[in-house]
Parts: sequence; structure tokens; C-alpha cells
Amino acid sequence: MKRRRTIALAVATAAAVTTLLTGCGALDKAMDCVKTADAIATSVGKLQQAVSNATNDVTQIEESLNSISTELGNLENTTDNADLAKAVDDLTKGVDSVRTAVKNGDTTPDITPITDAAAEVGKVCTPG
Repeated sequence: MKRRRTIALAVATAAAVTTLLTGCGALDKAMDCVKTADAIATSVGKLQQAVSNATNDVTQIEESLNSISTELGNLENTTDNADLAKAVDDLTKGVDSVRTAVKNGDTTPDITPITDAAAEVGKVCTPG
């Protein structure tokens, strides 16, 4: 009887620890999402500034796009959320579109798809 209680207690403890660790993992992922969404928002802000100053230095646009791409790579590695995956995909397409426009000589590309998709990433990553 004592052995059964010990085994039951061990199983219950293991289950509780597993649940706790799984919960922490989910919390860590959520926090990573929030941090990355914030970094993307900062990069998009820099992109907006770079586009408005493009006549002075077009390379700032490319630097901002590279920064957004890096953060998107980080975000893709931290989640399996379908809504977030869609927003990341939309943001990636927007970055690619702007990158192509800049390479084709457009110094004031339309970045609306990027700002819209970045806002969606922010919504998906916001806890609550």
C-alpha cells in the first residue's frame, strides 16, 4: 500500500512538473513573439523613415528590410500559430515586394502591405 502511494505520488509529481514546464514553454514562446513583434514594429518604423528620406540614402531602405527579414526568421522559429504564420507570410511577401521595387529603382515604394502585416503580427502576438 505504501509503495502504491509512493508510485502514485511520483506519477502525480511528474505530471505536475510536465504541466508546469509545458506552461513555461508556452509562456516563453509568447514572450518571444511579443519581443519579436516589437522588434518588427521598430524595424517597420525605421523603414518608414528610410522611405521618407530615400532621396538622401536609399541603402537605409535595404537595411530596414534586412532587419525585418531577420526578425521574421526569428519569429518563424518560435511559433506554430496559424494566424501568426499567415501574418508572417504576408509580411514576408510585402518585404519581397518592396525589395524588388527598390532594386528596380523605386526610391519611394509603397510599404502599406508591410505596415498592415506588421500590425497583424502585433495583434497576434499581443497577450490577452
